[in-house]
Amino acid sequence: MKVIVAEDQGMLRGALSALLDLEEDIEVIGQAENGERALQMIQELVPDIVVMDIEMPKMSGLDVAEKLKELQHSCRVVILTTFSRAGYFQRAMRAGVRGFLLKDSPIDELGAALRNVNNGGRAVSPELAITFWEAENPLSEREREVLKLASDGHAAGDIAKQLFLSAGTVRNYLSEAIQKLEAKNRIDAIGIAQKNGWLD
Repeated sequence: MKVIVAEDQGMLRGALSALLDLEEDIEVIGQAENGERALQMIQELVPDIVVMDIEMPKMSGLDVAEKLKELQHSCRVVILTTFSRAGYFQRAMRAGVRGFLLKDSPIDELGAALRNVNNGGRAVSPELAITFWEAENPLSEREREVLKLASDGHAAGDIAKQLFLSAGTVRNYLSEAIQKLEAKNRIDAIGIAQKNGWLD
């Protein structure tokens, strides 16, 4: 099977490609340092599978997967991640991703997963699967309300008045939501929650 490896860390990209190349039935035909380059290479080289990191410059692994689905491209996507965010997993499934594996999986596990995916199956690391089953929407009803109002542009003071809470309590709900979604800040948390339909 022909494989492209997309990973923004050069050393990891090189090591992963070299290890996969040692497998008799796997040939690494390209390496990409960002999502945009990965998409270009997939269209030029038409691999069977692309093994991608989620967090990459220019386009994330999930952005590339969504674009491939839109283009109805035959390349199957396997995501390698250090993140066990349920939101990422749900978005990946919607984008038609066939594999979702931890970066620290042993290489023989990765090889077996790629063979499974190449034969039309799916592959999900058991540790990730447990996290995803447990976490649908991680936000409480109150956290959702507060984030929803924040997404409409309201400041903490306005939200406090509308929900009859103190501004401090609103800030607590916001920081809880940011933590639960493993977001960088309020804007990031709103983006993650909207993407996953958790504010509807």
